[in-house]
Amino acid sequence: MLGVSEARFGSVLARGVEAVTHDVADLRSGFWAVVLTFEGRLTAVRLGEVERGAGGTASGGPRWPGLAGAWRSSLDEAAYVAGVEEIRRRVAAGTVYQVNLCRVLEHDLPPDASVAALGRRLAAGNPAPYAATLDLPEAGLEVACASPEAFLVRRGDRLTSGPIKGTASRRDGFAGKDYAENVMIVDLVRNDLAPVSRPGTVAVDALCRVEEHPGLAHLVSEVSGTLREGAGWPEVLAATFPPGSVSGAPKHTALEAIRDLEPVPRGPYCGAVGWVDADRDEAVLAVGIRTFWADRADDGRRVLRFGTGAGITWGSSAQGEWHETELKAARLVGLASAADDGSATVSP
Repeated sequence: MLGVSEARFGSVLARGVEAVTHDVADLRSGFWAVVLTFEGRLTAVRLGEVERGAGGTASGGPRWPGLAGAWRSSLDEAAYVAGVEEIRRRVAAGTVYQVNLCRVLEHDLPPDASVAALGRRLAAGNPAPYAATLDLPEAGLEVACASPEAFLVRRGDRLTSGPIKGTASRRDGFAGKDYAENVMIVDLVRNDLAPVSRPGTVAVDALCRVEEHPGLAHLVSEVSGTLREGAGWPEVLAATFPPGSVSGAPKHTALEAIRDLEPVPRGPYCGAVGWVDADRDEAVLAVGIRTFWADRADDGRRVLRFGTGAGITWGSSAQGEWHETELKAARLVGLASAADDGSATVSP
């Protein structure tokens, strides 16, 4: 089904495609819907009609058909467990401290399935602070995101990041590993923000705050800085991307491990999804977790993809980390698997 050419970010609704770019330097004026893949490919769409305070997710439109049958995973349980053990070997060797190991789930998608309908379904069944639905076929963007995590929020010259590390099924279910991992990534985010911030302005505003979301609890921290003069989006993204919470520490060796162990690209998953209003010096870019996107398989089939992962440290249990990826996926994949009337539910 052709998209309706609109992007919705919570109560912000934007329509009217004016331009599409893959160059971050173009984000100098106007309102842009943005998707930046984990591998670094930017697609930004300038939209001329922006309504703030749109009042939640629109109703009506096509119904979500549901997806019967099993989802395919880029890593099965045995391969994922082997990846965790390899990361632990690298930690023992001193080359890395933490790596986020992910797998991508995939399901064939009916030709007439609307990602906008999936976005409405997620908004009703899994409300999230950084929800987004981008149905922009001109730019090849069909994304439905229920992210709980802020990658970068800009208000004037103030830049804030809200890394999540630590996931449990209830608010009292965190282990010592979760807190240690969160503190490690907070330190990484501080270092990422420092090159584009005025000296002395980078601060940790919250550390290991417990946030509850549908079916999950997370440890969330907040790091902020005041942008230095001349630091635009090219400089900001060069310093901070990809998000530390979904890569690892040190970032460069964590990325090496990800390239070695993950067999498929992550795409929008673990990248950035959101908007930039260059005229107002405002932006909200979420970390692209809890995110579905429509894509084409190598043989031309239309497919829906969804990523899930876990942070691996020396203290990780391989089976425990596999189960964390299942926990993170279960609610969202269940919503996507069921039709709007709830007639079909499939676990990953």
